Amino acid sequence: MRKILIYNSGGGLGDSIQLFPLILSLQNHYKKSRFFYLGAHQNHFRGKLKEYNFDIETFDLNLKYFGFRWWHFFFIKKRLIEKGLGKFDLIIDLQTKFRNSVLLKQIPHEMFYSRTLNGFFSSKKIKTNTLNHLENLSLFIEDDIIETEFKIKKLSKILLSEAKKLLPNSNYVGFSITQGNEYRKKSWSIYKFTALANKITSKNKIPVFFIEKDKIELIEKIKNQVPSAIFPELNSKLSCPALVTALSSRLEKAISIDNGIMHMIALAKIPMVVLFGPTNSKKFAPKNKYTKILDSKKMHNTEDINSIEVDEVLSLI
Repeated sequence: MRKILIYNSGGGLGDSIQLFPLILSLQNHYKKSRFFYLGAHQNHFRGKLKEYNFDIETFDLNLKYFGFRWWHFFFIKKRLIEKGLGKFDLIIDLQTKFRNSVLLKQIPHEMFYSRTLNGFFSSKKIKTNTLNHLENLSLFIEDDIIETEFKIKKLSKILLSEAKKLLPNSNYVGFSITQGNEYRKKSWSIYKFTALANKITSKNKIPVFFIEKDKIELIEKIKNQVPSAIFPELNSKLSCPALVTALSSRLEKAISIDNGIMHMIALAKIPMVVLFGPTNSKKFAPKNKYTKILDSKKMHNTEDINSIEVDEVLSLI
């Protein structure tokens, strides 16, 4: 395998972070291969996630929202000639939309992996009843790919030292309360979060909130309701998702809704309680043994995340 192309249609930071184990595992298996990333949206690996130090090249066809527009079909060949990269040994299609797969398959390749239409586009047989791409790819290439997890030591010493300076002690419990995309109501009530934070404070724990610096009004509201709350990022000149992961390694445990920060925290491999409402916990929750899931659909037969009570979260903490 000289050149491997990975296609991701998701646009959020969490969508990219969820690919970390897959990319690391493939890079460990194919140590001499060049890896390329093609996204329907911006390449976070070369943007907001660059401090995670991934060696993956951008494959930009200069077609915005690649795969989501049928007219892309007429420009792919021209853009490929301009790139001059030739044929890929393997293209990995990580989504299941018919149109996207049809367009992606126009890129010259030796092998094409895709779960779309029960593996219809895939050049070799795969399992269609599993979301485990590593398991499927092992079957696809007829060789075992050993799963490689992200390790904190992959982060720079600067970030790890900053995290220790900002959170020098122990007994910290992290909170991630804001959602990125507003298309679905995924946020748990701020009043339930502050009530939970005060309850853990009474147990000699220190609540640590991960909130963007520009959300001044929300930060002030939490400060007023939870006097013991810490906002570490406010005290740092550094600002990036990798810093959140470094800070998370200083936590005893964390509570989060379904958002990008949830995935940043999960990389630290600490115990987590994650709250789900309208979104799919099976698809989006971190895949590790440290995570406990509270899903309102399963617990209370409703997509309303606020049906989850404070004491139900506290019981898992």
